[in-house]
Amino acid sequence: MKPFRLLSVTLVLLLSCTSLASAELLALLNYESKQGQPVRREGIAIMEIDPESQDFGKILMDIPLPSDLVAHHIFFNRDRTKAYITALGKSELYVMDLTRFPYRLRTIAVPDCQVSEDLVVSEDNRTWYLTCMGSSSVIMGDALKDVPIKTIRAAAPATPFIQYPHGITIHNGIDRVLITNTVKPGNMTEAGETVTVLEASTGKVLSTHKISSKPSPAKSAPVEVMFAPNADPPVVHITNMFEATLWAGIWDPKTRSFSFNQVDDFGAREQGMPLEILYNAKGDRLYVTTAKPGFVNLYDTIDPRQPKFLQAIPTAPGAHHTVLSPDERYLFVQNSLLNLEGMSDGSITVIDLAKGGKVLGNIDTLKAQGFNPNCIMLLPNHFRPRD
Repeated sequence: MKPFRLLSVTLVLLLSCTSLASAELLALLNYESKQGQPVRREGIAIMEIDPESQDFGKILMDIPLPSDLVAHHIFFNRDRTKAYITALGKSELYVMDLTRFPYRLRTIAVPDCQVSEDLVVSEDNRTWYLTCMGSSSVIMGDALKDVPIKTIRAAAPATPFIQYPHGITIHNGIDRVLITNTVKPGNMTEAGETVTVLEASTGKVLSTHKISSKPSPAKSAPVEVMFAPNADPPVVHITNMFEATLWAGIWDPKTRSFSFNQVDDFGAREQGMPLEILYNAKGDRLYVTTAKPGFVNLYDTIDPRQPKFLQAIPTAPGAHHTVLSPDERYLFVQNSLLNLEGMSDGSITVIDLAKGGKVLGNIDTLKAQGFNPNCIMLLPNHFRPRD
């Protein structure tokens, strides 16, 4: 018990002391066993990722998860007092209170949700929206009580419809939620080609829009969607996973609707499987990962309607989620996608943006133990301040 007690005291000090926290970069990484391991394990690792720290790459705390949960993504509420963990294997959503230590996981039953993917929280911090790719539904939940309150479905071939929802983003200023229609779990040959627009306040399904210039069924598999910060009028960016393109959706305040167009082609740079979207705090830089063979693409988004490609930085197979250090000097890329062969390196690539995107190396801590990290997020006291 003594080593664990010492670790707990150390972590409490790191989390509670501003002077220490400013010198640390602690990340949450949910992980699972790589394919072929004799015993399957899942958990959440708290890891030091500051390249200048003597503890760089060390796991400071390990929180076990059920081995059949297939924990997927981690999301925070607006004041970053809670972390939500979605799951592919069970109709459950996990929530972790980040204001109490040791951290405690609580299960939220979401029986109408199969294969939960992404979650967003309203700007007033009162409602969450959860995409359920396996049940073609979106769950609205009370973010104060953490209970589901409404199930949203609109089945194909009806128009508008929701099918295999994955990515989700919200803009309460225009009362809109956008979701991507991606792939059927367990059968990636059945892929969508649209984004669906919801009324955020009611959950009403408003419209569906094709995100491909190819004839239907294009099977472009739009996967992630995100509103660009500070854009006026609002602009969303969308990654087409199978088509390997980047799209933009531009809000028209007069018609109160979006128009969509392609803004980049990753295939022209011999990249495939574009996935995650990340912006810097100012909103003038956009980072997009491609899992095959593994890159992060940097764009100038001074005009978010037409991102300007700047450079592609090589990472490792399965380049997926990304985080920026608070000073935006370092970019960290988590390299694994669903334990898929050829796209699950298991490392975390460290990039120095102050040195023109120089790759400093990889963190192989989890990889060396036979694990794949599935998501990376910074602990809340290390997030950059927002306006």
